[in-house]
Amino acid sequence: MQAELLTQITALVGSQFADSISNILSNYDITRKTAPIPPTNTQLLNLFLSAKTIEGKSPKTLMYYKNTLTRLLTTTKKTIEQTTTNDLRNYLSEFQNTHGVSNVTIDNIRRILSSFFSWLEDEDFIIKSPMRRIHKVKKIKVVNKTLSDEDLEKIRETASSYRDRAIVEFLASTGVRVGEIVNLDINAIRLAERSAIVLGKGNSEREVYFDARTKIHLERYLKTRTDKNEALFVSHKRPNNRLTIGTIESIVKKIGEKSLVNHVHPHKFRRTLATRAIDKGMPIEQVQKLLGHVRIDTTMNYAMVNQTNVKISHRKYIG
Repeated sequence: MQAELLTQITALVGSQFADSISNILSNYDITRKTAPIPPTNTQLLNLFLSAKTIEGKSPKTLMYYKNTLTRLLTTTKKTIEQTTTNDLRNYLSEFQNTHGVSNVTIDNIRRILSSFFSWLEDEDFIIKSPMRRIHKVKKIKVVNKTLSDEDLEKIRETASSYRDRAIVEFLASTGVRVGEIVNLDINAIRLAERSAIVLGKGNSEREVYFDARTKIHLERYLKTRTDKNEALFVSHKRPNNRLTIGTIESIVKKIGEKSLVNHVHPHKFRRTLATRAIDKGMPIEQVQKLLGHVRIDTTMNYAMVNQTNVKISHRKYIG
């Protein structure tokens, strides 16, 4: 670098001053400054996933993020810095048309893209998120059905084993997620207080409560246990492994089919509990706490107001 610079100086001022300038330059380390190489799309994606891991996102959520964002970057074939709002709009539109997915799915993808580009902006990898002008996708509100009192009784009568009956009662009484019930250990159950500590989304613990009927069926089930597994619900056959999400879903589905109740799945118990709690006057903030929701609008999506009560209220207050 110095030799190159000395040649240029000699050409400008002549050899008379070149030696003097050379002596001066010998006291300095002159190197060519090069611009840093920007991180690749893959590197930025991995940094984002690392940040979300630290925030406590579950492996399932992280994989959903990774697959969604990898699909975007593969399709657009642009660096993240070059990606524009129109690129993202076109991607979402073409994805919906090609795969025939609902607005709910597209909005889920939009939220992930928004989270990713907002993070890039916050971390100064990009100047401004191109997702800022892409707003929430409107969704058709579908009234999700809940289980009636008659449905619940049919399901209870059909549950043939102490374990299956305890599962049904626990789901109906607590409204826990199926992922929360499979992770429950026996020592997390407080029978005297009729409560349990469950591990919810984001590794956050919360206390849930169950009724006297559930307590009785849990006690009956636990008395039949001769294994040493710490899990609350285990398989009937040795080595009595902890039940998985898929197994509990299958158990509940079979009970529903046998009882002739349509579309029975663990989440339906959760929705039923939320609906009844709000219908009976429980404040929405308390229902939110009970279900372990971070946002209250999520709780409202689970709750369906009883149409009969709407009719009664209309006649009472309006005429």
